[in-house]
Amino acid sequence: MPVTAAEACKRGPGSLASSSASSKAVPYFDNNAIHEGKGMKELAIDPGRGASWRSGLTSMHWRVLIGGFLGWVFDGYEALALIMVLLPMLHSLLTPAQLASAPIYAGTAIGITLLGWGFGGLVGGIMADYIGRKRMMLWSVFLYAVFSGLTAFSQTFVQLCALRFLTGLAMGSEWSTGIALLAETWPERARSKGAGFLQSGFGWGTLLAAVIWYALSTAHPLGAETWRLMFAIGAVPALFVLYIRRGIQESEKWINAVRSKRWAATEAEAMTPSGASPSDVRPFTLTQLFREPEARRRTVLATVLSIVTTTGWWAISSWLPIYTIAIGKAQGLTNPAPWASRVSIAYTIGAIIAYMVAGFIVDAVGRRLFIFLTFLGALVTTIMTYALTHSVQSMMMVAPINGFFTLGCAYVWMAIYPTELFTSTVRSTAVSFIFNAARLIAWVFPIIAGSMIKTFGGISHAALILGSVYLLGLVLPWFLPETSHKVLPD
Repeated sequence: MPVTAAEACKRGPGSLASSSASSKAVPYFDNNAIHEGKGMKELAIDPGRGASWRSGLTSMHWRVLIGGFLGWVFDGYEALALIMVLLPMLHSLLTPAQLASAPIYAGTAIGITLLGWGFGGLVGGIMADYIGRKRMMLWSVFLYAVFSGLTAFSQTFVQLCALRFLTGLAMGSEWSTGIALLAETWPERARSKGAGFLQSGFGWGTLLAAVIWYALSTAHPLGAETWRLMFAIGAVPALFVLYIRRGIQESEKWINAVRSKRWAATEAEAMTPSGASPSDVRPFTLTQLFREPEARRRTVLATVLSIVTTTGWWAISSWLPIYTIAIGKAQGLTNPAPWASRVSIAYTIGAIIAYMVAGFIVDAVGRRLFIFLTFLGALVTTIMTYALTHSVQSMMMVAPINGFFTLGCAYVWMAIYPTELFTSTVRSTAVSFIFNAARLIAWVFPIIAGSMIKTFGGISHAALILGSVYLLGLVLPWFLPETSHKVLPD
């Protein structure tokens, strides 16, 4: 006989999994198990608090994680590759007169990439709620690999910006679809850990970019045009599409939610009479986020926090390699460029450590306190980096701490928290909007930062002024609901 959830609570972990094969029972903690739209709440109950978080994870769960992880590795590589090659790339593409305003051109290249990333992520996230997470991920990875490879052939700054916009456009939706797929397939007790591991792919990708550029810039295989190899390597992810097609299945939770016509955007709205009554006409997922009062409140607050994260990284921390070179020159170093690569590697290692441990920390302290501590740490380390560090040797010690907060913790909360605020039929749209709407707003900040650097005569002054944005992250989390140890909304 099948074991009920109530009996499982008495017997302990594994009781549901030991049911007879004929009953087609699944582990009690498998959030992906939906039988004819019934039993989701019961099957998601986790009675075994003492059991390991890895208990019950199957090869399917790990394939989903690997798929999302590798996709985010490529995204991380793309993000840092542009930053690492900015100086040689601009010297290759700009005229001497244009190089006098190099910070503005650098900010424009970053901002254009962010703009494409934001539009692509928003559209792709919406489409993933209609055509499925897996299919959207396939096209996203393939197209951004193609456009990244084409960037290597840029002959003018305008061509570069056009190809960076298209790369960002294609790359944008990969993250939100991967996060939604993992959240809907992993069990509750392991979900935040899995999301942290998936998010660590961005850190490993940036580390990969830093290491590859360090090797290339040391060897100079193409001389002044070596930067082109960084984008040519970015075409490799096209091969990853083969793995996605064969190794990953579509989210059953999303399939059942669509079949059951559960259109409410939040669990609070689903409990109202209108939300509880399924309609044959599916509302447009993006408008749902703003039409329903609770969904609107959650969307706006989470998006502002996302803007804080995105502005903090792209308009402040992304200048760290160039700032390190400036410090090295002030010290009198003859060749400070290698120190920029070393600092970037140290910064990324700090971020990777944050990704790997964040899932455990966020489950221990709660979602809101984690976000508060993240932005407090980002604010403090920004001051340490740009006001109190005056040598490349000191920067090597400060960089991993900065990376832990401004890149690691500051991004990992978006992989864990927003998925828990919305239901399955709008989850990808919501996660994508929160993540990418920030880019549609924050894309101007690298350009503003470039102008501020020129106006104030240095990166440190611009970084410290823009760093005040982290103050918002200390206040806003407390106006959102706590979701720790709660079942993922249907």
